[in-house]
Amino acid sequence: MGIFYDDKYKTFTLQTKDSTYQMKVDENKTLLHTYYGEKTDNTDKSYLICRMDRGFSGNPYELGKDDRTYSPDILPQEYSCFGTGDYRISALKIKHVDGSRGVCLHYEGYEIKEEKYSLKGLPAAYGTGEDVQTLIITLKDSVSGINVLLYYGVFEELDVITRAVEIVNGSISPVILMKAASISLDWQMGEYDWLTFYGRHAMERNLQRAEIVHGQQSVGSIRGTSSHQYNPFAIVCERSATEEQGACYGVSFVYSGEFLMEIEKDQIDQMRLVCGIHPENFEWKLDLGESFTTPEVLLTYGKSGFAGISHSFHKLIRNHICRGIWKDKPRPVLINNWEGTYFHFTGDKLVSIAKEAAELGIELFVMDDGWFGKRDDDNSGLGDWYPNEEKLGCTLKELGEQIVALGMQFGIWFEPESISKDSDLYRMHPEWAVQIPGRKPNLSRNQLILDFSRRDVQDYIIEKLSSVLKSAPVTYIKWDLNRSICDKYSNILPAERQGEMAHGFVLGLYRVLEKLHKEFPDLLIEGCSGGGGRFDAGMLYYTPQIWCSDNTDAIERLKIQYGTSFGYPVSTMGAHVSAVPNHQTGRETPLSTRGCVAMAGTFGYELDINRITEKDKEEIRRQIRIFKRYYNVIQYGNYYRLTTPYANSCTVWQIAAADGTETLVSAVYHHVCANAVPVFVKLKGLCEKAIYRLELICAPDEDILPAGGKVKFLEQGRRLSGAALMHCGLQIPIAWKEFGAWQIYVEKIEYVSPTEQGEAKGGKANISYT
Repeated sequence: MGIFYDDKYKTFTLQTKDSTYQMKVDENKTLLHTYYGEKTDNTDKSYLICRMDRGFSGNPYELGKDDRTYSPDILPQEYSCFGTGDYRISALKIKHVDGSRGVCLHYEGYEIKEEKYSLKGLPAAYGTGEDVQTLIITLKDSVSGINVLLYYGVFEELDVITRAVEIVNGSISPVILMKAASISLDWQMGEYDWLTFYGRHAMERNLQRAEIVHGQQSVGSIRGTSSHQYNPFAIVCERSATEEQGACYGVSFVYSGEFLMEIEKDQIDQMRLVCGIHPENFEWKLDLGESFTTPEVLLTYGKSGFAGISHSFHKLIRNHICRGIWKDKPRPVLINNWEGTYFHFTGDKLVSIAKEAAELGIELFVMDDGWFGKRDDDNSGLGDWYPNEEKLGCTLKELGEQIVALGMQFGIWFEPESISKDSDLYRMHPEWAVQIPGRKPNLSRNQLILDFSRRDVQDYIIEKLSSVLKSAPVTYIKWDLNRSICDKYSNILPAERQGEMAHGFVLGLYRVLEKLHKEFPDLLIEGCSGGGGRFDAGMLYYTPQIWCSDNTDAIERLKIQYGTSFGYPVSTMGAHVSAVPNHQTGRETPLSTRGCVAMAGTFGYELDINRITEKDKEEIRRQIRIFKRYYNVIQYGNYYRLTTPYANSCTVWQIAAADGTETLVSAVYHHVCANAVPVFVKLKGLCEKAIYRLELICAPDEDILPAGGKVKFLEQGRRLSGAALMHCGLQIPIAWKEFGAWQIYVEKIEYVSPTEQGEAKGGKANISYT
């Protein structure tokens, strides 16, 4: 039981395994936020609130002239409102029929449910009564009749609290929501930094750490998607916080559209975080009795640094966001033909790649862009979702059956939200394209966006994609979107409701994906938006993996996957081995290194396998054996960032089984210097008193090793205690050439014989390669 209500003190206390979250209804029926942090008891924490007369911080009229210490401008509030005395960033802003914008909420009641709430038309974490409880608190603006329902889901064992808001118009007149955030969270004390993740196309989710100073700071997107530029995930942390220690708060927005995450430090050093749909291009009209539901926010608190936050979110996303059979079913090792052929292929060419791939152990062949309509470059054809049989030399069904006959699965690429001006669909329905009347539209890759806020567009896409999927043995689709959205206008919405278009677009996308999810429950969908331009928890509800970045360079991917790992598990990161010289950077890296990096994701290949050497083909066979052998620990283990790619010569990460029985350590050198300093790391997540056997499963190519090819760091003993590995550490072999990769498998030995104990204390053992 994680939700407690104390009627005497009017407190609501949410308890997880290691955290406590508390609210209080005060004497004026204001819902105050009293505490969120390390686990404590259920006693009233409102004694922490400092009330005093603050100049220019006004007082509610109802209190009369005697109490100037009570002001909404300084009180920690559970859901902040604009226009009635709180001058800080707010969560709710409403325009009334008379043009006023004031809202003042007071407590009305609550309900506790032994299940997880759901959000109509929106993705949300799910669970049973064994996993999660729900608290619903109702607030009301007595003047306008607006009701606000605050939803809380408490995943006690995962240390996660979810939040969402429903706004109901109980007034006699329509109102316009001008801002409807999903969360407002106040801190009364503390000095904090926040970690955000910025980027650009082909370089997503770079870590940025900044001090939270007086004033307002924010990240967000008005690009129609969550974007390459800023990710809807952040960590607020103590100034001293590191990977392993320090109080941290994780915030993840379960939404795939425009968002704003703001944080403010106020005049008396209090802090407030607000997260929700970006208000820049948002207005939503509510007629009498209508309601609006905000997307969900995931919250977690921990005192064990960034790693603890990551582990909580990884577990929640894997088990309570991702759905369907592919949540737990091993994902196939795939090969995508994009970087191998681009648009220039025939059906015979694709089959020849698939045939060679099948012989190497690859399980899924994915046909990327160019198989449909008139599509030999990126200037035409989007929207014409019928196979180009002249180009393929056969029907889609025949091509798929040839692939399946090789013992492989068959997948294809779609970009359903986009439309080319040079397409049959545009010539038939130009009104379906997003553009402002009287203005020339902004083009990107010579394509426009379909208005997914329209039900007829959604139905058309559902019908066309379903028809293709039923016509051929397709078990996987890559769902892409290759431009940002601007010129936002829907010609089916009246002028006063154009502010609903951007959010309506996302709701339309979710409806299409949900329909396909129900009609094709065995289908594996990989999300994509020019790589990682829509990598968020909302999309993961429909697509359990997302193409991490269009940048396939192994060294660049170290930073991209490092940043992504803070909020998202390995099992969600699409990662491929591509050709060299790399198509984005021109860099040449060993095939073993490219495989090592791609194994920190869903794993696959993106190259013309007919053009590689026999030696490389044997290396691919080895990589696939290794990935499948260690699949469970890679995909479901606890992920540890042992070094950072931003400040070291070698990036090292570790994935450990939750029970400490095994772990895989991976290291890639991205900078080499003469007379190098050795790289030491301390492993995590092992059992201190157990003995572990170390096995080297990947080392740099032979020409990178020093004379004799000996790896001396393990010759002192391939059996070590968990305590030694975690407290004394492990040396990564010295680099002799740039871009070398090492992988070390560490396995717990259940029975330790006296002989083995002797070896662990100082004996020697030979090192073998898998």
